[in-house]
Amino acid sequence: MKNIRPLLLVLTLGLMSFSAVAPVESILANTTVFAGSITWKAETIDVGQIPLNVPKEIDFEFKNTGKTAVVITSVQGSCGCTATNYTKEPILPGKSAKITATYNAASKGAFSKTVTVVTSAESTPKVLTLKGIVL
Repeated sequence: MKNIRPLLLVLTLGLMSFSAVAPVESILANTTVFAGSITWKAETIDVGQIPLNVPKEIDFEFKNTGKTAVVITSVQGSCGCTATNYTKEPILPGKSAKITATYNAASKGAFSKTVTVVTSAESTPKVLTLKGIVL
């Protein structure tokens, strides 16, 4: 009887340790898979010299190189001087689209602005850059 108690305790603890390990299927079910993929034509665009107080449109072009449609969920300029426009429709596999950033320079000199893009294809936002010199 004295030998059975420690054996039952070890057996119980051993079985409890197996229940603490999550099955592989549940781990895989909780993993997010991004089947869409975006290839950018350019992530940084140098617009060169632009005039003061004249809006300049910059197009960031991309292609859906994945196997599922990609949706752009948000696009945000780094300041109030950069407006953005983008398609709200899903971009099908193999199709191209663009995000337009319109920069309105209010002061002379070199500038570097960013546009942050959130899509269904990537887990982290993509930061695009536009730069140049205002005359």
